[in-house]
Amino acid sequence: MSENVVHLHKPTDPPTDPAAPTVLTVVPDAPPAPPVPLWVRSGRKVKSAVTHETTKTTVRAVARHGLYTFNGGRIVARRAWDGKTGARYERMIRTAEVAGNLEAAEEWEERLQRFRAARHHRRMDLLHSPVEAAKGIAVGTGVSIGVLVALGVVMAINNHDVTDVITPLRATIDFIALLIWIVQVVWGPALTIGPFLALLALWTVGSKQQAAPQWALPANVRNGEGEPITPSIVVKALRDLGVPALRNAIKEMGDAGASMLGPIRIAGCGVEVDVTLPSGVATNEVQAKRRKLAENLTRHEHEVFITIPEAARTVRLWIADSGALDEPIGPSPLVTDETMTANYKTGKAPWGQDLRGDAAAISLYQRHLLVTGLSNQGKTAALRALALWLALDRSVQFWIADLKGIGDWAPFDGIAEVLIEGPADNHCIQATEMAEDAVEEMNRRIEARRKDPSIVFPPLIVLVDEAQKAFMCPAKGEDGRPYGGSKATSRYFMAVREIHNQGRAVDVLMWQGTQDPTDQNLPKLVREGAHTRASLVVGTESQAEMALGAKAVNAGAAPHLLRQGLDKGTLVVASDGIAIPAGQASITVRTHFIDDEPAAEIAARAKALRDGVATLRAVDRGEERDALADVAAVLGDAPRLRTNEVLKRLHALDPSTYGDQWTNDRLKSLLEEHGEEPKKSHGVMVVHRDHVLRALANRDAEGSASAAE
Repeated sequence: MSENVVHLHKPTDPPTDPAAPTVLTVVPDAPPAPPVPLWVRSGRKVKSAVTHETTKTTVRAVARHGLYTFNGGRIVARRAWDGKTGARYERMIRTAEVAGNLEAAEEWEERLQRFRAARHHRRMDLLHSPVEAAKGIAVGTGVSIGVLVALGVVMAINNHDVTDVITPLRATIDFIALLIWIVQVVWGPALTIGPFLALLALWTVGSKQQAAPQWALPANVRNGEGEPITPSIVVKALRDLGVPALRNAIKEMGDAGASMLGPIRIAGCGVEVDVTLPSGVATNEVQAKRRKLAENLTRHEHEVFITIPEAARTVRLWIADSGALDEPIGPSPLVTDETMTANYKTGKAPWGQDLRGDAAAISLYQRHLLVTGLSNQGKTAALRALALWLALDRSVQFWIADLKGIGDWAPFDGIAEVLIEGPADNHCIQATEMAEDAVEEMNRRIEARRKDPSIVFPPLIVLVDEAQKAFMCPAKGEDGRPYGGSKATSRYFMAVREIHNQGRAVDVLMWQGTQDPTDQNLPKLVREGAHTRASLVVGTESQAEMALGAKAVNAGAAPHLLRQGLDKGTLVVASDGIAIPAGQASITVRTHFIDDEPAAEIAARAKALRDGVATLRAVDRGEERDALADVAAVLGDAPRLRTNEVLKRLHALDPSTYGDQWTNDRLKSLLEEHGEEPKKSHGVMVVHRDHVLRALANRDAEGSASAAE
């Protein structure tokens, strides 16, 4: 079947005839471009020369050194004027008046009056000085001649030559003539060189003060590299902060503005200085300008910290050396010192370093703990570092719920008596029941303490990582009460509150790690119940207040100003368990990072100190339990345990299975079913590990025989 092809576009190329001769077309060259005018080429060269970096550097150098000399002359003239007049005292009086310090103003006024009186006395003396000077010269000349003649007489008598009488006088005249000749020789060159020496002196004064505009200074000074923090730099930075009252006050103070500053002290990898603000300037006005103040000091925002000391109307500035906070800190002593042990009551955990570079250690004794911050900023690492140190005290018990469930707390298998790992609602339910079990244990201890006040309990750390999942869990129990939430009906919320209220008295402590705090995932009553509150970087100032409290934030704590991703592991801590500088409400700590491998090694050392802890791992609901195997599991390596302790551990293993219906009688019946029963030891009913293992072996043997039949 043939098809007709219709061409929609007309062909543009003519048909080709194979027999036709080839025709070559000669295309003329394009006309040459018109020449560039001379003035354009000259302008381009001039522009290139003017904008060249070498030219800029030369211009800066010439301007800088010229202004050093000129401004050096101004500085010397100002100093001379201050020395001859009362200008210095008048500036100090104005400074004291601006600062509202009337006592200092009166003192400087008295000094000014004394200076003026002394100056008047000197001027009156000058009226009589010409006559006194003439008399002095005449008397001095006569005495000198008499002495020389007397010396000549002695020489004449000694040498028996009368001409020696005038020899000392002649020698003195010759010496004076020599001095005059030397002056005549030196005077001409001195007049030529003197101005250059004077200019050099002025240049030296100006260069030391860096008396030149910012654009003319060397590149390293313009960029702030290596620029030391001096009183003039701090005062200038405060003046340019954009606070009108502060700017006007500093202008009125003039050179006396440095009197606002206390001594500049070296503090770790930076310096620290207290600034007493003038009257009419509030501390929060300076705090709100942190970024601008840092840039005025040629620093990044994270390199300047502003806190409020005890003194009124005073801010404390800590200014880091450029780039110092970007350098990592050293490894944890837990990693480097394999002999380190812990003491829950008297020891302090090596957590990291403060901004000064000093070791930051924290006491964990009877303190509930809350660590919060944005995701992936080092919250779990900070919590785990404390727990690893405390694990080196063999008396401390751990119940841990890791609601992230990616193995961060796996090293505590064999240390923690309870270890829950997983992010599902089921794991949140188990964490809630673990907290409720801790409340029961707390109440048991309180009741025992009432009967025997001298009794001492082992510390119990109830740790929930990613606790916001427990607060946000939507599941409800059989009684209709929600597991999560922030109301009084929430089971997790109420369990944590009860531990916060009374747990400290019997060493049942609540540690929580949570991220991105809100009123929903970290209720107010819970966060305020923690004795030690620490925050990594958070998103807003309101979140910083949730994490640390309004008092700490108002006093300068600013975790919301840390850099997300760059300040990992940097915590702002509010606690009485860590040394905080006087007058401050918080301290910034750069924590040591302990990786998984060294964490496992530290955990192994902790396990070696303990008598074989059987870690109970909660299982999913609905799984059929093997009660006899669970009894063997909770016994662990212990040769025997009291029946009450076995029941408590079974309840912690799975509260839904081993609830209130499991009593001593129920446990006794279970063992009797398999040919064993609890025995008494020193008058207390106990369960022997060997008996339980024997019952398991017999049951397995009977099961194998039945299968064979």
